[in-house]
Amino acid sequence: MWRALTQAVRGVTVSIDFGPRGLTPTQLLRHSKHITTSTSSRRNQPLPRKNGIMSVEKPKVVFVLGGPGAGKGTQCSKIVDRFQFTHLSAGDLLREERSREGSKFGILIEDHIRNGKIVPVEVTCSLLENAMRASGKSRFLIDGFPRNQDNLDGWNRQMSEKVDMQFVLFFDCGEDVCVQRCLGRGQSGSGRSDDNMESLKKRIQTYNNDSLPIIKFFEAAGQVKRIDASPDADNVFGEVERVFLASGF
Repeated sequence: MWRALTQAVRGVTVSIDFGPRGLTPTQLLRHSKHITTSTSSRRNQPLPRKNGIMSVEKPKVVFVLGGPGAGKGTQCSKIVDRFQFTHLSAGDLLREERSREGSKFGILIEDHIRNGKIVPVEVTCSLLENAMRASGKSRFLIDGFPRNQDNLDGWNRQMSEKVDMQFVLFFDCGEDVCVQRCLGRGQSGSGRSDDNMESLKKRIQTYNNDSLPIIKFFEAAGQVKRIDASPDADNVFGEVERVFLASGF
């Protein structure tokens, strides 16, 4: 019983008004009606839900990484339908912010995306955190992030204590396949300014130089679930589904 009581009040300060001195035990019990509790302050609180009430449980986060055209967005859509995750694409959030009228980051984001460079982490982390808070959900796929060491360091500073990172879902796909998928996407009218050969070369170089070392870092820590992303989308999702079921989702 005492163990259960200790767990129930852990992190909570309890104060009891015992009344004046000299009372009998029965009288003390009568005077101890006024109990006030206050949660102990925490430096890093879990993200609140949309209505402002704090979540008891930290949101669960899965990072989704892979080269340009590896199929991250397609597979994230399937995971959302099957496992009720919320999909947050770092790239989509940046493109939306770039297009938002009055955005002070629009020109900076456009310059970085067009030249295949990585947007400053403070901008990306703030957009991700705002989207997570606004959703009111508790399971998130963060697609295309962290993409370099600066991203990872910025995430650790701003977000690591607020969420429960589950694992990195890595879509491993050959460069030739990725290039053909991106060019096909551009020819089909994707509307993305970086779905062209010139931008793709820069994006692939950035991925190889900056993102692969991050994947290897997580892999060394035993946090990577590697998926062969070369087959068609349905076959790839069969492997993805097994990973999520084995992880308790």
